[in-house]
Amino acid sequence: MSSKPRVTLCYGPYESSGIVQHRTFRLQGLQAALTARGHQCVLEETDEWNMVELQVNGELVFTCHIRQLEFGGDGTLDPVCREAVAAVENSC
Repeated sequence: MSSKPRVTLCYGPYESSGIVQHRTFRLQGLQAALTARGHQCVLEETDEWNMVELQVNGELVFTCHIRQLEFGGDGTLDPVCREAVAAVENSC
C-alpha cells in the first residue's frame, strides 16, 4: 500500500480589519479535509496576496483566492474545499 503524498499549502497574506498579514483561519477546513483523507499538510507562507496554492510532489494542482474558502469549520460544506481535495486526490 502506498502512502499518501505530502500536500504543501502555500498561502499569502490578506486584509482583514484593515491589517494585512498571513492568517490560517480560512485554511482550517482545507487542512481538516485533507488530513481526514490521510494527507500530511505543510503550511508555507508566500508573498502572493490573497492566494492559496496546493502543491503535491512540487506540482501545482489547485489555486484559489483565499477568501473563497470558508472561515473555520471542517471543510465538508465548503464547495471550494471539496474541489481542492478532489484536485489533490486526482493528482495522486
